[in-house]
Amino acid sequence: MESKAKDPPVEATKARLIPAEIGSRVDAWWGLFIAVVILTVVLVTTSPDPYRKILVFVTDGILVTIWVTVAAFALTLVFGLFGGLGRLSKNPIIFGISSLYVELVRGIPLLVQLIWWYFAFPVVLQSFGRSIGNAALASYQANAIAMSILGLTFCYGAYMSEIYRAGIQSIPKGQMEAALSLGMNYVQAMRYVILPQAIRVILPPVGNEFIALLKDSSLVSAVAVADLTRRGREFMSQNFNPIETWTMVALIYLVMTLFSSRVASYIERKVKVAER
Repeated sequence: MESKAKDPPVEATKARLIPAEIGSRVDAWWGLFIAVVILTVVLVTTSPDPYRKILVFVTDGILVTIWVTVAAFALTLVFGLFGGLGRLSKNPIIFGISSLYVELVRGIPLLVQLIWWYFAFPVVLQSFGRSIGNAALASYQANAIAMSILGLTFCYGAYMSEIYRAGIQSIPKGQMEAALSLGMNYVQAMRYVILPQAIRVILPPVGNEFIALLKDSSLVSAVAVADLTRRGREFMSQNFNPIETWTMVALIYLVMTLFSSRVASYIERKVKVAER
C-alpha cells in the first residue's frame, strides 16, 4: 500500500509563517534611527559640557525649524496641486503661466530665492504702496519667518507641481472617461476619482520632498531666521568649539530626517496594504 504523506502540523506551519510576516511589517531602518538617538543621548549625558549646553541652546531653533518645515510643506501641497492642474490645463493661458512658473523657479537656487523674498520683495511692496498712497504697504517691514515660509513654498511648489502632474498622468484615461460617463463634471471626476488614485502613486516622491525641505530649511538661517543652523552658528561663535557644535547639530538633523523617512515609509506600506 502506498503511504500517504502526512500534512505538517498546524503549529509548525505557523512557526514558519509568523516570523516572515513580522519581518515584512517591521522596518529595519528604525534600528538606524534608534542608534542615532542613543548616540545623541550618550553624548548629552556623558558630556554635559558642551553637548548638553549645545542641545539646550538650540532647542528653540529646533522648534523654529519644525514649524517652518511643516508650514511650508502644507502650503506646498496646496500650491503644487494647483500648479500641477495648471500644467494639465487645456487653457493655453493657464498652461503657459504654470509652465513658466515651473521652469523659472526650478532654474534659480533656493538660497537666492530666499534672499530675494526677504530683501527685495519688501522693497517692491514699499514702492507699490507709495505709488498708490497706501501707508501700510509703504512702511512694510519683512517678517523673517513669514518670508522664509513663502520662499520655501514658492520654490518647492514648482517641484511639487511636476510630481502632481506626473501622478495624475499615470492614471489611465479610461478612469476620467468613466467618471464623465457617470454624469460627473471635470472637477468632481478629479476630486473623487483621479486625485485619490494619483495621491497613492505620488506618496514616495512627496515623502522625499518633505525630507529635502526639512534639510533645505537650514538655508533660512541666511535671512535672519533663528533656526537650528543659525542657533548652532551662534553657539559656536560664543564658545569656539566647532567640532562639538556641528556634530550635535548634524545629529539633531539626522534624527529628524530619519524619523520623517520612517514615517513616510510606514504610510506608504499602509496605503499598499489598503489597496490589496
